[in-house]
Amino acid sequence: MDSILQAVPPQKRREQIRSTPIDGQVLKALTEAGLTWLRTNQQTVNALNVFPVPDGDTGTNMVLTMQAALDEVANSPERNAGAMAHQIAHGALMGARGNSGVILSQLWRGFARALDHQDTIDGPSLVRALNLGRDTAYKGVVRPVEGTILTVAKDSAAAAEKALADTCDAVEILERIIPAADISVQHTPELLPVLKEAGVVDSGGKGLFYILEGMVRFINGQNLDVAVGTILPLAAMKEEMLESVEPGQDYEVVVDFRPRDQLDLEAFYTDLEMMGTSIQLGEGEGMYRMHIHVPAEKRYEPIEYAMTLGTITKVAMENLVAQMEEMDQKRGGSKLQLTPVEPGQIATVAVAPGPGLARVFASLGVTAVVEGGQTMNPSTQEIINAFENLPTDKIIILPNNKNIVLAAQNAAQLTVKKVTVVPSKTVPQGLSAMLKLVPHGEFGEVAEEMVAALDDVETGEITTATRSVEIDGVSVQAGEIIALLNGKLVLSADNLEEACLGLLEKAHADHFELVTLFYGADISRQEAFRIADVIRTIYPEQEVEVQEGGQPHYQFIISIE
Repeated sequence: MDSILQAVPPQKRREQIRSTPIDGQVLKALTEAGLTWLRTNQQTVNALNVFPVPDGDTGTNMVLTMQAALDEVANSPERNAGAMAHQIAHGALMGARGNSGVILSQLWRGFARALDHQDTIDGPSLVRALNLGRDTAYKGVVRPVEGTILTVAKDSAAAAEKALADTCDAVEILERIIPAADISVQHTPELLPVLKEAGVVDSGGKGLFYILEGMVRFINGQNLDVAVGTILPLAAMKEEMLESVEPGQDYEVVVDFRPRDQLDLEAFYTDLEMMGTSIQLGEGEGMYRMHIHVPAEKRYEPIEYAMTLGTITKVAMENLVAQMEEMDQKRGGSKLQLTPVEPGQIATVAVAPGPGLARVFASLGVTAVVEGGQTMNPSTQEIINAFENLPTDKIIILPNNKNIVLAAQNAAQLTVKKVTVVPSKTVPQGLSAMLKLVPHGEFGEVAEEMVAALDDVETGEITTATRSVEIDGVSVQAGEIIALLNGKLVLSADNLEEACLGLLEKAHADHFELVTLFYGADISRQEAFRIADVIRTIYPEQEVEVQEGGQPHYQFIISIE
């Protein structure tokens, strides 16, 4: 771990941390420890989600969310705990994947808000942070369900508060959380009947437990790279597994099947060893999931073999070589890091008016990005080109501009693929819709959720008037700075700061929680952050974030949620 604790011998680490204030660098080390232990147990978390839940990627989603959070602070020298927490929360928010990832990002967001202006974390501040993290996560879910990651977060916070009655030592409080979190996870089936029916605990709750346990294991100098207990190997391997793919094993094949007779496991493994490597088997409710890596010429053999054993219910196949090549490109940093899609999954195509916004969409899981926006509306053909060669027939298009909706609808009509247009008219609407994406979900239901999410956000736009006009009761002179709220002109101003503050007042920003400023190509980073600081002064209860948008013509696109 690249942190101030890296050189501390494991056997002395607890003593060192106990004697060192938990500042920003220690918090970063603990975050990395939580991610490492979660990644080690990623397959276990994924396995919990397979039966009966259709998508088995909770562990992967949480790992990617945590990785995004850590990436945000990887090179940060920040020692202020509050500032570091906000950076971590921001990374988690921008990299959130799936419901579990989004909730995890909300936990971090509340955690960070409780540490505003705090140099270090002691026992009382840790308890406050856990409590606000819990509250923020609950508020972020329209219909909170007990027996999920939310419950584990609630029970963990309660355990911390109870421990505070005995000690103000943050490390000791963190240690006391672990058994409570474990008990909470084991209790989730009693709260959520579907878990009890499937014979599993909640996967998101288990993932949160591993994050917390990883922090404590790091403090106590325990191994973070070897999982404890039995791993149920079910879900498709992700990036960290690909690095150990054997030469010649070009394809990953995953088959779900229901055997006709009792499965002879010894014969099963013997037969599969003749085909490939990385053989794994998961079982639940009479269903089995088989995982194997095979050469290209043998990629159909596992499927044919499973057919001799019983009834196949699902097949997934991925080209590992192609995935590794794509990862190499991503590591090089020269290519937009788009999310690959599997056959049968839902792909999303988003129109982005600037490179910064394209990166934000990519971080949320978009499959393809089309350059476009004001004055550069993409054609129907350009939109079709973005998804026509994707290996799935389920496509959702986010136009993110009212002038692109028609072209997107035309594209949907000119293809044999199943395409739905979620009519986002602004970039913030598109980002809000992306948070509802469930790639393995039912197509119609996911599309409806994304459409509904369009109303979860208010959109502000700051630009310069190109002509004099009076519209919507607002008189504007050419060259003035104007503000639009959800597409409606609401005011004109002499400068950017005045326009932004006036817009937020019109939008009743004090009733919202988060304001995100996406600054355009024609405004400097320094000016954007200066204005953000002014907004924070006037709206101290709101979280204000700044992101590079890179869009032309609009100095700011503002998301209010």
